[in-house]
Amino acid sequence: MLQAPPGRNFSHSTFVFRGFHTLGRHRWLLAFPFSVLYLSVLLGNSLLIRIIYRVESLHRPMYLLMCTLCVVDILVVTAIIPNMLLGLLFNWDEISLAGCLTQMFFTHFLSSVESTVLLAMALDRYVAICLPLRYAEIIDSSMFLMLLVFTLVRSISIMAALVSLAGSLLFCGSNVIQHSYCDHMALVSLACDSTEKNSTAGLTVIICFVGVDISLIIFSYMNILRVVLQAAPASEDRWKAFHTCGTHLIVMMCFYLMGSVTFLSHNLNIPIPTDANTFMGLLYILFPATVNPVIYGVRTKEIQNGLFQLYKLRVNKIMSIKVDPAEK
Repeated sequence: MLQAPPGRNFSHSTFVFRGFHTLGRHRWLLAFPFSVLYLSVLLGNSLLIRIIYRVESLHRPMYLLMCTLCVVDILVVTAIIPNMLLGLLFNWDEISLAGCLTQMFFTHFLSSVESTVLLAMALDRYVAICLPLRYAEIIDSSMFLMLLVFTLVRSISIMAALVSLAGSLLFCGSNVIQHSYCDHMALVSLACDSTEKNSTAGLTVIICFVGVDISLIIFSYMNILRVVLQAAPASEDRWKAFHTCGTHLIVMMCFYLMGSVTFLSHNLNIPIPTDANTFMGLLYILFPATVNPVIYGVRTKEIQNGLFQLYKLRVNKIMSIKVDPAEK
């Protein structure tokens, strides 16, 4: 561990991660479950991207958003997990301040993009089910362009301000980050100077992404349920609607709840054990990335049909290769 010389003019330029420090020398055991989760994220999301890319009937707005969600999930998990695994297995826990701030930016930026994509998917379903006659008019290429601009402007501006404020602080005390990656408040809590601006920035993130996005998502799903229940008198159809919307909302609520707790635990002085906070911070990234391919992919009939089409084409291609030499 690096020791800081006395004086507030000094500021650390390197930091050390100490996630799950209570496990001591047994931390390496966590590498296996996190490796399995990381591989499942890569395989599940990559498979869904391949299906949507290869099956022409899936080249529609909802599935393009789903594909975007898969890409974001792969990127945000890759920004954290490989480096964390190196720390667990080989104790490569050091990171420079520049590296820490870079990881912080991409982690929070990609998480904010994911929030916007989830919102866009909910609004897409709302328009498709509640305003079907105006769907083609509302959901078009210009809408996607506006969505792209909105996502980039909102996410980049807020997250750049968040990271810039963190980078302007002096770190003259401990250089040990009690986390497995460069979380915003985990780094800010080590600062020697006032962190009021940083706390305000953290609250702004919660308001802009959780407060606004989750409100619109809940509004969309409540209206979807209302329309579906009015149009579906059969109890089986009603149960299917409740199950689908309920599953989507549960996954989204877990994503937003864990993200809010990790952001606000330092601001509100919530007494959460360090390892529990680290685990929640990782779960906030890993859980959605792991279950999204199942919730939005495997359980979707169109994706299932697309998978069967690819499998059938693959089998036919293999069979044709085997048959041709015999015919000759």
